[in-house]
Amino acid sequence: MTFDSAQALRLAHETLDIEAAALLGLKKQLNDGFGHAVSMMLSVRGRVVVMGMGKSGHIGRKITATLASTGTPAMFVHPGEASHGDLGMIKPVDVVLAISNSGESEELTSILPVLKRLGVPLIAITGGRTSTLARHAEITLDSSVEKEACPLNLAPTASTTAQLALGDALAVALLDARGFKAEDFARSHPGGSLGRRLLTHVSDVMRQNDDVPKVGPETPFTDLMREMSAKGLGASAIVDQAGRVLGIFTDGDLRRLVERGIDLRTATAQDVMHPNPRTIRADALAVEAAGLMEQSRITSVLVVDAQGRLCGALNSNDLMRAKVI
Repeated sequence: MTFDSAQALRLAHETLDIEAAALLGLKKQLNDGFGHAVSMMLSVRGRVVVMGMGKSGHIGRKITATLASTGTPAMFVHPGEASHGDLGMIKPVDVVLAISNSGESEELTSILPVLKRLGVPLIAITGGRTSTLARHAEITLDSSVEKEACPLNLAPTASTTAQLALGDALAVALLDARGFKAEDFARSHPGGSLGRRLLTHVSDVMRQNDDVPKVGPETPFTDLMREMSAKGLGASAIVDQAGRVLGIFTDGDLRRLVERGIDLRTATAQDVMHPNPRTIRADALAVEAAGLMEQSRITSVLVVDAQGRLCGALNSNDLMRAKVI
């Protein structure tokens, strides 16, 4: 059989057109039941238990993950396994979100009477508006589509897209109702880039104690350079006897002094320092330190406490190692 590239592209366009039309049709099918479903899921004392067989089960797992990562406690229970012990995972304080295009999946419909006896509220996402699942559900969200994208109108395509979109719509409505913010999302995704940006503080990445280059204002220039070289920050803080920051001296400052032909042999740290440098607090977000560096066009920043005493330092390399930038 000869592959027809033009035919493949035509079918791809047709698939997207059919699925886009299905989503627009889904919008028209939504009614007050959607709001009631959100309210039921919002007030649940336990978890949202998502169930589905086959392709609907795959969609259900994704919906479960989306709900859990946006502030709604959720878990997926396979209907087939539920009949063999996993039904014990579901408690009366939970709410079940059952997904089935036909609403007649045997593994799912067989456990509906048990859920009813347990007093577990049931929300259905189904294209079968008069199906067994719809009849058992307190709330039914209509996911019916005019046709599947499959040329044979058999493989679940547009129908699973509709199910997924409804799940996303529920998750978005729920996170809005909960007042869910980016910081909350980050706590569920500590390993992701957003998590690192919103959960990493300056104190997590800064250099501390003996790793922080610092000298007194009367320190000879040669000793200042030794301190900078030993600590490898590319800068050194100049502090008073109480540890309060008076200034900073950087590699860039050295280059500019050399270019000007300044005699540094008798200079002290106070003579060459840049006074009143940019500083940041240890409890600030590391991304704020990155922003400060970018805005001020500097590569190092000193970390101070509420009294202006030096407690750390960091540079752009520290932030890159922490994957904040």
